[in-house]
Amino acid sequence: MEIDLKIIANPQEIFRELPTLETPRLKLRRLMTRDANDVYEYASDPNVSRFVTWETHRSVADSLHFVRMVLNSYNRGEPTSWGIVYKEDRKIIGTGGYHWWQVDSARAEIGYAISSRYWNRGIMTEALNAMVEFGFEKMLLNRIEARCYIKNSASERVLQKCGFRFEGIMRESLYVKGEFQDLKLYSVLKKDFEELGFKNS
Repeated sequence: MEIDLKIIANPQEIFRELPTLETPRLKLRRLMTRDANDVYEYASDPNVSRFVTWETHRSVADSLHFVRMVLNSYNRGEPTSWGIVYKEDRKIIGTGGYHWWQVDSARAEIGYAISSRYWNRGIMTEALNAMVEFGFEKMLLNRIEARCYIKNSASERVLQKCGFRFEGIMRESLYVKGEFQDLKLYSVLKKDFEELGFKNS
């Protein structure tokens, strides 16, 4: 696969100028400080924070701190999250994006979280498809990875619906919230994406 040398030279521009993505029901856009209340609404739910590395938000101040960290990542051009807006409700209902990006190897890791009010409606699948498409078409990735807790079957189903394939169990690969966690490793390759054609358009 030929890699665009301009992207290798300036990968920061991708996230410094993070574009808005649209799907039939969603808008994925840059987070703003005014989104802190929306973030708190889902991030304060223990059901949402159960299978992520961050702690349940105890106040809007926690959510504002998170938003400001994301804003700093935009400014530095580091891989980070989009805010997921449900068009019908006009509010942020979750976040998703890239955790790291190895430009020379054309690979990156993706992750996401969404309000429990919007579970089991195909919304996260719709958002993940858009982010994966962005990764292959704009970041010129060849491989996108995702990890999930062993017991997080809902997240696993989302990955499977988006064409990710199970590669194995990473034994006690993450120490979080006072204990080691086994993680399931999934990946999707550009050729998988092209063969399946799971685009939002």
